Amino acid sequence: MAAPTVEEDKYISSSISGVILTDDDGSKPVSEDENVPDFVLELVQQEIGGDIKSLKKVAPLLEKLTAENKLLEEQVLTVSSSVPLRVSAALTAAEQSQSNLENLLQRERVLSNTLQQHLQGAQSWADSLGQTLGQLDTLERHMKYLQCLAHIEELSDSIQQFLMTNSVQEAVGAVGKMASLDMGLQDSGCSHLQAFLRETLRFWHKILKDKLASDFEEVLTQLHWPFISPPTPSLSPSANTQELHGQLEPLVSQLLSLQISDDLISETPQQMSRLGIPPSPPLSLPIQIMLQPLSKRFRYHFTGNRQTNSLSKPEWYLTQVLMWMGNNSKFMEERIQPILDRVGANINAKVELCRGLLTLAQEKLASDAPRLLYDDTLFCHLVDEVLQFEKELRTTHTYPPSLPGALHILLEEAIFQKWLSVEKKMAVEKVDAMLSAEGAWTSQYRDITDMDELKAPDCAETFMTLLLVITDRYRSLPSSHAQLSFLALQRELVDDFRLRLTQVMKEESRNPLGARYCAILNAANYISTVLSDWGDNVFFLQLQQAAVSEGEEVLGPLGATEAGRLASLEGSLFEELLGLLERLRGDMLGRLLDAVMRDVKEKAQPYCRDRWISLPSQCDQATMSLSSSACPMMLCLRDHLLRLQQMLCLPLFQVFWQGLAERLDLFLYQEVILANHFNEGGAAQLQFDMTRNLFPLFGHYCKRPENFFKHVKEACIILSLKVGPALLLCEVLKQAKGENRDEVLDPHQPSPEAALNELGVFRLAPSDAQILLNLRSAWQ
Repeated sequence: MAAPTVEEDKYISSSISGVILTDDDGSKPVSEDENVPDFVLELVQQEIGGDIKSLKKVAPLLEKLTAENKLLEEQVLTVSSSVPLRVSAALTAAEQSQSNLENLLQRERVLSNTLQQHLQGAQSWADSLGQTLGQLDTLERHMKYLQCLAHIEELSDSIQQFLMTNSVQEAVGAVGKMASLDMGLQDSGCSHLQAFLRETLRFWHKILKDKLASDFEEVLTQLHWPFISPPTPSLSPSANTQELHGQLEPLVSQLLSLQISDDLISETPQQMSRLGIPPSPPLSLPIQIMLQPLSKRFRYHFTGNRQTNSLSKPEWYLTQVLMWMGNNSKFMEERIQPILDRVGANINAKVELCRGLLTLAQEKLASDAPRLLYDDTLFCHLVDEVLQFEKELRTTHTYPPSLPGALHILLEEAIFQKWLSVEKKMAVEKVDAMLSAEGAWTSQYRDITDMDELKAPDCAETFMTLLLVITDRYRSLPSSHAQLSFLALQRELVDDFRLRLTQVMKEESRNPLGARYCAILNAANYISTVLSDWGDNVFFLQLQQAAVSEGEEVLGPLGATEAGRLASLEGSLFEELLGLLERLRGDMLGRLLDAVMRDVKEKAQPYCRDRWISLPSQCDQATMSLSSSACPMMLCLRDHLLRLQQMLCLPLFQVFWQGLAERLDLFLYQEVILANHFNEGGAAQLQFDMTRNLFPLFGHYCKRPENFFKHVKEACIILSLKVGPALLLCEVLKQAKGENRDEVLDPHQPSPEAALNELGVFRLAPSDAQILLNLRSAWQ
């Protein structure tokens, strides 16, 4: 038994000493302590129990516990003899540390008192010094303020002197220094000084700008700027052309030096930011001056009561802006750009010209567009013209895609929502018109074999062309959110067209073999094919990535699975629509197959009832020919296949004839083969009908048609076996099934599957082969 712990030992020693003793008569226990611990009771109950005869165990138990107690006491004494030495050393160290701490605390109190007395004595000196330093700081700021005023006056006087001596370049430099000083004072808080400096800067900047602009405009006028009509090459350049070009460079350089001060005094917020167009750097000062005559002409013709200012003719001012870009681009590239390059200005002269002229068009568009929100015709015309203008701007004039164009105006919320609603309205009207047109369900390429592979009816092709036009219209929009809004509209239009196809299909379902029914099926397949191709298009793949992050606002909530598939590019934005179209296509193909099979089964009834068990053997016939009862069925199949091959597109027709072959295979196997018994002649006739007549019907569409009739093909093999091989096969099947239990199984005997595979039977199971063998009457 394990030795008890120290606490248990105490309880045991105290309890045994006076708790478990009993009188000689056993009547009443003698106890010195009525509160006996539970573990003592458990120990006594375990070692002695309630049997009086077991009391003889008390003495050995006491001896054992006494020995264990003595051992524990010795262990405790041994440990306690070494503990006091370490405890004593620790106490001594602690007392020494406490004494040192008290000394340090005493010194800290003395130093603290001394420091407080010193601070109290020095406080008056500190207050006096702080006041003096504050006065010095004030004087220093006043001095700097006065120095700044003096510097401003000095710069102003120097600018005046430079202008009086016609030193324009030096005056421009002084104005630049004043502009730099203005920028340095922006965070100073000296509002009056800033205002004085800004007024002084504005004064001298205007004088210099007016002077330089006047000289610049004079030179430009002599160079025939701006070119309102396409410039014509001069055969003999004027004598002063070279001199004018020489004057042009310093003027452009000096105007560029005024750019900083011009940006500072132009504090009014940019008009473009109010129009919803992202802010962009201001135009360089020389380009601003060059654009002034064009801006005056634009506002003269396209504002006010001029006849050229017409809401119904946005193409007038848009075309005019494009013409000015084209007419003046050559001058900007040949005359202005080299100057900008030589002075180190990182400016593209042609782009700056286009940007300035584009601002005129943007302001005009922002003014006219809200006035057309209630006129759908004029609004649509405006959108068309803006889209054409944007295309011309980006392609012909190579305007950078990073800069905002005219399309930003159409993204203003009210205008954009109107655009969406008009697109939807016009699309629905066009769909109604195309579905009600006379040739809606015929293909316009039906007489051109190479172009009519999908046999898409005119309504489906026109509808997808409509969607493609919508895609081209919103493809260049600068906002992915706006593009996703148009994508949502396209998805809605596709689903609406699918519902229309379903409605027409239900009307035509009474005649599923008709031309219109097949045209609807071709339409569903065509739309599905085009949408699948769009799913792999780079533009739609980019939209797919945008849809993962911000598409829920437009496309609705995307589940975790769908979002994951879109993010990994496993699915496409049209996956849901493709599933619905596939369901429609499968349903229509099923109806078509049902109709054809009903006709075939009806024509095949005489063939099913032939007496295959009584037909003459092959050797008794001069030549084999098709069973007369099979002719209606074969003619029916041929006619349907030829007709549907002409009406269905190739992918659909392949699915159709393969499905028809599968159904026909099961029908012939179940209704003709399993429902009859065959003699040798019947089996030969069946094999001839199938291999020489039925299979070749489908041989026009594949190289090995018998692979689609595996039940019939393999059944003919088994039924046509010679008597010997048939008996051997029957024996193998019976042995494998365990019918001849008295015979010992031959380990070299092939398995039923191996025996059937040797005969060319792979689809039918051994049980099926047994049934077919039982249908033979040759050995009965």
